[in-house]
Amino acid sequence: MFTFRRAAFVAVGSEMLRADRVDTNSLLASRLLQRCGYALVEKRCVEDDAGAIARAVRELAARTDLVVVSGGLGPTADDVTREGVAQAMGVGLLRHDALVKALEARYRRAGRTIPEIALRMADVIEGAEILPNPQGTAPGQLVTLDAAALVLLPGVPRELEEIFTTHLLPRWGCGAAMKVRTLRLSGVYESQVEERVSPLYDRFGREAVTILAGRGVVDLVLMARGDHADARLAEMDEAFSAVAGDDLFGRGEVTLPAAILMLCRERGWKLATAESCTGGLAAAQLTSVAGSSDVFVGSVVAYANELKEERLGVPRRLLEEHGAVSQETAEAMARGALGLGAQVGLAITGIAGPGGGSEDKPVGTVHVAAMTPNAARHRRFRFPGDRTFVRECATNYALDLLRRTLRET
Repeated sequence: MFTFRRAAFVAVGSEMLRADRVDTNSLLASRLLQRCGYALVEKRCVEDDAGAIARAVRELAARTDLVVVSGGLGPTADDVTREGVAQAMGVGLLRHDALVKALEARYRRAGRTIPEIALRMADVIEGAEILPNPQGTAPGQLVTLDAAALVLLPGVPRELEEIFTTHLLPRWGCGAAMKVRTLRLSGVYESQVEERVSPLYDRFGREAVTILAGRGVVDLVLMARGDHADARLAEMDEAFSAVAGDDLFGRGEVTLPAAILMLCRERGWKLATAESCTGGLAAAQLTSVAGSSDVFVGSVVAYANELKEERLGVPRRLLEEHGAVSQETAEAMARGALGLGAQVGLAITGIAGPGGGSEDKPVGTVHVAAMTPNAARHRRFRFPGDRTFVRECATNYALDLLRRTLRET
């Protein structure tokens, strides 16, 4: 039976509770830990308070095998993670001479004299193992609290990942012991994927599959462990790919825009977009892919009807009869995109909200059209949610429609 060890994550930082900052380190840690058989079962954000950190650590260590604490290891007065964990363990902090010398040398190389407060980064919890941080200044620390391993890591993502991959994952049996493969799907909802793959759980185990949903993109993360992990993963890939069918656009790190660009490249076609309610989000995704300029020629972002007429050649009569948010307008915009010097055109027009809707065309109504030399497709969507949600869904579902249209030709 495929079983995970239990892990928890504590993100330290008052800014994540009171300002517009979001914890992303827990997502990074979760992906890394999956490779060696840990499942992240709980995460918390706590303020920069030693007592709050101590309570969170004690509670989580009592019911998990591993607690990862991120942030609060810097030099300032509000960096109190070391103090909080030491309080939870009932031990003290010791200033580590080798760390002091390393810190002084780092400051000298930068042409600076080390301030006294920066020496706090050389304070180590009694009994802790020091985890060197080649990407930054504050090292990580590894201790044991009751039966749980407890890891203190910097809050800077690249530093956290460096310490994880260099010092922790190898000792926890990651790599060869755990194999992971991600199947990437688009144009489908999480619930639809769950319904289709659930019959495979009896064969492979529910714990070996994770479904990660985006806004029009879903990842199926498949995991296998043991001496026959490669063969097991290949068997899973075959079974889940068959169920995914045409929704599957790639594996691993392949993105939907990258898959579209590759399809265009294989056919020797250029691509252009025409966008209204998404304001250039589709073009931004496509051009985020390195090397996209050999396929993508440009985009017209046209909110005003006059601009749709002038730049995309949408007939005024069509706009007056059907409106800017309609199948007819979307198709005309796609044809206009072809006029930019492309063989492939994608158009998006809709009502992102919060205002502008009507009984016939409520907020969230989006029309998408995709055209190639050999095919043309249109879809009408009705997305729930706020403006950001509608725009992101419209972008991803439009790109999916384009992918499917390209595959037909």
